[in-house]
Amino acid sequence: MTGNTTAWSSPTHFDNPLALRRADPHIVRHSDGAYYFTATVPTYDSVVLRRSATLQGLATAEEHILWRRHDSGEMSRHIWAPELHHVDGRWYVYFAAGSSEDIQSIRMYVLENSHPDPLAGTWVERGRISTPWDTFALDATTFEHRGVRYLSWAQREPGVETNSNLYLAPMDDPWTLGDQPVRLSMPTHDWETRGFRVNEGPAALARHGKVFLTFSASATDSNYCLGLLTASADADLLDQASWEKNPEPVFATNTGTGQYGPGHNSFTATEDGADVLVYHARPYDAEVGDPNRHTRLQTFEWKHDGSPDFGVPVPD
Repeated sequence: MTGNTTAWSSPTHFDNPLALRRADPHIVRHSDGAYYFTATVPTYDSVVLRRSATLQGLATAEEHILWRRHDSGEMSRHIWAPELHHVDGRWYVYFAAGSSEDIQSIRMYVLENSHPDPLAGTWVERGRISTPWDTFALDATTFEHRGVRYLSWAQREPGVETNSNLYLAPMDDPWTLGDQPVRLSMPTHDWETRGFRVNEGPAALARHGKVFLTFSASATDSNYCLGLLTASADADLLDQASWEKNPEPVFATNTGTGQYGPGHNSFTATEDGADVLVYHARPYDAEVGDPNRHTRLQTFEWKHDGSPDFGVPVPD
């Protein structure tokens, strides 16, 4: 999916890439003012975390290993897409992992740390997140809206001819679903089905009386791009009919700026409060599996209808 080739200037300058070979980036700013950054490492063997007082400072911050994969069995292969969240006074890491018996048996898992400092204390394995189907599942993220905590993720549903769809469910606790999941989206548009039929990597953002859920679509080559689901903040988020999908991608490859396959995003803010899109992209056209997916940052604006305007991936 190739966007236009016009020049694009970001309102806030970042030195991109922020981090080389760090895919599926997740950055959160905690109440202590510090930024925390985790991502998939190309060796797929551990969960790592950086901390910095500034957003740009994450580029040179020391990287700590929070947890390493098991030698065998579950959680021993393909450690993918970690996210750090602070819920009810404790830290949680959500990640996906495969098994030594079947490296593609990707499932979702949770780590917990009760220490105020995620770089201290002990990370405890809370185990697998159980869903109604024992199938390929990944990219768990959590958010709270109007007193309800939700989990959103991607999964292959039996009987549905796609690689993965997006789901949403309320939570009883940070590792347990509270009810049956609702399928929010499945890949149907051309831009969602190139190479593979994929919806994955959800990220939530609430603004202007709306709840937005970005997601990544198609194969993880230059076809990778961001889609957008929108619901009213007053709607029942567990009703699929509450959500509307943009008919076109909202962020895609741009040959003019030299950025290919942007996707798997998260959201944060600058020190002065500007909204920031965090994502990975490659600086050239490449096939699925190429390791050079680099973490990148750019601020974004809002359209008159209250929806986000991500523009195009800015050049290095």
